[in-house]
Amino acid sequence: MRAASRDEAFTAYVAARQTYLRRIAYAICGDWHQADDLLQIALTKLYVAWPRLRREGAEDAYVRQIILRSHIDETRRPHRREAPGLDGHDPSAREPLPVEEGSALFDALQELPVMQRKVIVLRHWLGLDVRETARELGLAEGTVKSHSSRGLATLEAVLSNR
Repeated sequence: MRAASRDEAFTAYVAARQTYLRRIAYAICGDWHQADDLLQIALTKLYVAWPRLRREGAEDAYVRQIILRSHIDETRRPHRREAPGLDGHDPSAREPLPVEEGSALFDALQELPVMQRKVIVLRHWLGLDVRETARELGLAEGTVKSHSSRGLATLEAVLSNR
């Protein structure tokens, strides 16, 4: 694959899928800034692996896997996260959320424990089956079923109280 055609194919993929992948990252972590960081990490790794993945047609699965693993990495290693240098002196401007992303479902998802949220997003939003979800998260299939059941019950309770 020529470098120019490789770059064109990658750019077209990113342009078509960036919003979708950013929403997945947000659903996983619950913070738009961290979602942007996770997506940037994933797209950088995707670019390196692009020729191999493009032949296999596994781009979305690869990016989801990187987003999930990068989020796990960040939550396990708090010393790697950046801390703002001017606590309370430099408030950031709040970005208005589009209507579809500021919905009650997104708010309710953020109330779930991290692993339940990941399972719910992969199983019920992205439509992966139990086996695929277990493989992407590195869990047993029974654990995925358990997290899914508990997460759905919690979502139902939270959404019925709103």
